[in-house]
Amino acid sequence: MRPVHSKIGGLVALLALAAGLIAPAPAVGQTPPTPAPTPTPPSPSVLRTPAPSTEPPTVRAGSALLIDLDTGQVLYSLNPAERRPIASLTKIMTAYLVMRRTRPTDVVTVSPNAAHGSRVGSSLGLAAGERIPVHELLYALLLGSANDAAVALAEHVAGSVDRFVEMMNRTARELGLSRTRFASPSGLDDRGYSTARDLARLTRAAYRLPGFAGIVATRFHPIPPPEGEPRAVQNRNALLWLYPGAVGVKTGFTTAAGFCLVAAADRGDERLLAVVLGEPGEPFSDAAALLDHGFAAFERRTVVRAGEPLGTVGVDGRDVPVAAGGNLEALVPVDEPVERSIEVDPAVRFPPPLAGSIGEVVVSVPGRTIGAVPLVVADVPGPPPLAEPGPWWRRAAAAVVEAGAALVRALFSV
Repeated sequence: MRPVHSKIGGLVALLALAAGLIAPAPAVGQTPPTPAPTPTPPSPSVLRTPAPSTEPPTVRAGSALLIDLDTGQVLYSLNPAERRPIASLTKIMTAYLVMRRTRPTDVVTVSPNAAHGSRVGSSLGLAAGERIPVHELLYALLLGSANDAAVALAEHVAGSVDRFVEMMNRTARELGLSRTRFASPSGLDDRGYSTARDLARLTRAAYRLPGFAGIVATRFHPIPPPEGEPRAVQNRNALLWLYPGAVGVKTGFTTAAGFCLVAAADRGDERLLAVVLGEPGEPFSDAAALLDHGFAAFERRTVVRAGEPLGTVGVDGRDVPVAAGGNLEALVPVDEPVERSIEVDPAVRFPPPLAGSIGEVVVSVPGRTIGAVPLVVADVPGPPPLAEPGPWWRRAAAAVVEAGAALVRALFSV
């Protein structure tokens, strides 16, 4: 059984303080203190999950999604298109933009705004005028969720936070994140929002960038200071300690957003991604339960092979041999049958081009489609044979035609 978690906002805030996800607000007129480091080991120390099952678990999140990280295939969803505040999951977009527009060795000069105006919540404790490589700030951003690192990186890339936010929203549109809006590079403001579906798409895009996977899978990273001992940054994703195969990605919390998590895990030939938004308590157990379900309930199979013969289809009253135009690998439920259906484009006319696509081979399991490949022409039949000769004059005409054809072949043969 899962423990009962209170939904009272004050208790949620206290839990966040205990987990080191937010810092207490400073008194008026005081310089904000550097927040305490994330506790070691991360909270929680134990995951509360049901036994892995082919049946989806019950989660407490307001919105959740489980996908195949490699293909984007959806394995489980709960309100996946619901817009919600996402707190520090915003920093996945910040990292994505920074990694696309800089080199890891580029040096950032920390502005007074980044050093002194960004210490609410998580902070690396950057000093004004400090010069620090981009890759070090990315570790602070994605492991320790440092808000001063987010501002320093935004100003380095775009010249100002406002221009960087414009870039974030433009990039969101380019990636097809149609229900996402960003208002800051940190997410601390709670004016931005996204959905589980959009965050999964964004994270898949980030994983395609060199270096992202290595950073989010890191547990600890020392960051050199201007002077003194290195600043030790610890990843706030407890699954890296508690869940076998966990490889990322990012945590988040504000009172409005609740506890949020994007979590990735890798086992064998499966890489899964879970998103949970709006959790009333720690999000790690529900993310782990979703990942457990994915690994237990699905197996990777090649369900269509390129060149596989698929019989014939009718085109303008003629039978045309067809085949699969590509391989299709998918995560398939272990206890459900796989069905394939052929859909021919109604605009196709005879004769179709050899090896040309004339439709799709759609693969599904009961209740949902899992993928499709092109349907291609395997062979184009020749013209229909002449009707069987009847009267003598038809036989004579056929003989004349054949004789003429033979003469032409003889004259032009080489």
